[in-house]
Amino acid sequence: MAYKIIEGTAVRSGSTIIIDGEPCNVKSIDVSKTGKHGHAKVRIEAIGIIDGKKKVIARPGHERFEVPLIEKKKAQVLSMSPEAVNVMDIESYETFDLPIPTEEVPELYEGDQVEYWEVEDKKIIKRKI
Repeated sequence: MAYKIIEGTAVRSGSTIIIDGEPCNVKSIDVSKTGKHGHAKVRIEAIGIIDGKKKVIARPGHERFEVPLIEKKKAQVLSMSPEAVNVMDIESYETFDLPIPTEEVPELYEGDQVEYWEVEDKKIIKRKI
């Protein structure tokens, strides 16, 4: 579910694009000049939003990339297990399980409020409110 499509030369550092089916934050981009008979090339370094893995790609500058729609929502922690956190959305009162965040989120307890992101039909906890 792409929000819009942009060309490789229009990608900027800090933007979010889909690489190999995973939404990624662009950390740096290098654009080479066109050659005598060729096209401009872009080299993109990005980090996956969900898995946190670094991805480096080199593609033609005219290639198009999808920009994902990121929905930021709030939820309350209902219970915790070793594998997942059960949360309730504050607006819709829907309850569901989310994986326990591994980085950048302090220890979670029952009753805490968190911000979660819904990206490409995947949900992840991004921060404690």
